[in-house]
Amino acid sequence: MTKKERFEKIIAYFSKHQPIAETELQYKNPYQLLVAVILSAQCTDKRVNMVTPALFKAFPVPEVMAAASSDEVFQYIKSISYPNNKAKHLVGMAKMLMDDFKGEIPSDVNELQKLPGVGRKTANVIASVVYEKPTMAVDTHVFRVAARLGLTTNSRTPLETEKQLVKYIPKNKIAIAHHWLILHGRYICVARSPKCDICPLTAYCKYYQNLQKKIKI
Repeated sequence: MTKKERFEKIIAYFSKHQPIAETELQYKNPYQLLVAVILSAQCTDKRVNMVTPALFKAFPVPEVMAAASSDEVFQYIKSISYPNNKAKHLVGMAKMLMDDFKGEIPSDVNELQKLPGVGRKTANVIASVVYEKPTMAVDTHVFRVAARLGLTTNSRTPLETEKQLVKYIPKNKIAIAHHWLILHGRYICVARSPKCDICPLTAYCKYYQNLQKKIKI
């Protein structure tokens, strides 16, 4: 099976069986999503969703967040991973939004990355989810699942993975493909013990095929 065929089969499966796939972060507007994605770095969406309701109530708009101290924000996110750094990032992000972007979340990936706490992955998530741009955000799930399935080859960095994925995924499928891969990695193709026995993609999966060869040997 060629790489192109593998992409086609996997995309066809997800398109049929998971036509709707969205982020599990809870938000009501672009500002809230940006805050939630910043908080989600090296932290579960479930944990983020536990703290954001109170955080959004206290800091409902960038203007209010920008006027706060990082210590104030910290009190709301202290159960999140790396709360000190993230509190500083959130306040810095809000201040830059007010000073440089008139309180509006930019749509350009390069502009988004100027904001404190916003790396390429976060910028791609915002551009994709909020502005429906064909950007592929690569987190640990996407990086792992893409490699196991054989969608990427010898990729050492998230950027390499991103480039290989967007090369073969149709533009109109890139945004949802990001969620397909994340959810597959979160619930089936988990890091330590992938659930190959219930995975619907084994017929196209390079990892599974190699595993079967070892068993036969």
